[in-house]
Amino acid sequence: MTQLFEFLRGPGAWIAFTVLLVGLLVRLAFLVGLSKERDKVYYNHFDWSWSLRSIFGWLVPLGSVSLRQQPFFGLVFWVFHVGLLATPLFLSAHNLLWDESFGVSPWSMPDEAADVLTMVVMAAVVFLFVRRLARPEVRILSSGWDYLLLILVLAPFLTGFLAFHQVGPYDLMLNLHILSGEVMLVVIPFSKLGHLILFFFTRAFIGSDMGARRVLDGRLGAHVW
Repeated sequence: MTQLFEFLRGPGAWIAFTVLLVGLLVRLAFLVGLSKERDKVYYNHFDWSWSLRSIFGWLVPLGSVSLRQQPFFGLVFWVFHVGLLATPLFLSAHNLLWDESFGVSPWSMPDEAADVLTMVVMAAVVFLFVRRLARPEVRILSSGWDYLLLILVLAPFLTGFLAFHQVGPYDLMLNLHILSGEVMLVVIPFSKLGHLILFFFTRAFIGSDMGARRVLDGRLGAHVW
C-alpha cells in the first residue's frame, strides 16, 4: 500500500497532470485550426462583447434561456459544477500537498464546507444519472460512456469522503481516492469532461455567431428591403 501511495502521489500525479494539460492544449489547438478552416467568416465578425455575454450567461445561476426553462435542473447543473471545481481546488488536505511540493498555499475552505459541497456533488451525480435513465429525450442521446463518466466523477468524491471520515480501510480508500482522481484527470481531454476548458471556446463561438452575425445580417436585410 505504501509503495502504491508513493507512486500515485509522485509519478502518477505528474503523468495525470501532464496528460491533462497537454491533451487540452492539443484538443483546443485542433478545434481552433478546424474552425479557421471550415468557418473562416466567423473570424471576420468575432465580437468580444457578445462572446463574454454568452460565457457569463452560462456561468451565473439560471443565466441562460435554456436553463431558465428548466429551473430545477439549471440549479442542480450550476451547483454541481461549482462543487466539482471548488472542492478539489480549495480543499485544505489538497492544499497541504501543494504547499509541501511547491511551497504554494492557496486559500482553503473549512472542512465542514468541503463536506457539504462533496455531498452536494455526489447527490447531483446521482440526480444526473437517474435523469438520463428516466427522461426519454435524454436517455436516447446517452451512451454507456456517458454513464461511465458520471461514475468516474463520483468516484474521487465518494472515496475522498469515506477516507476523510475513516469509513472502511483508510489506506485503501485513500489510494482509491488518488487513483480515481488521476484517472478522471487523464480522461478529461478525451471526453465530454473537456468542456472544463472548451466551454469558453464554444460559448465565445456561439455568442458571436448568434449575436454579432445575426445583428449584422438584420441590418443588411433591412438595407436590402
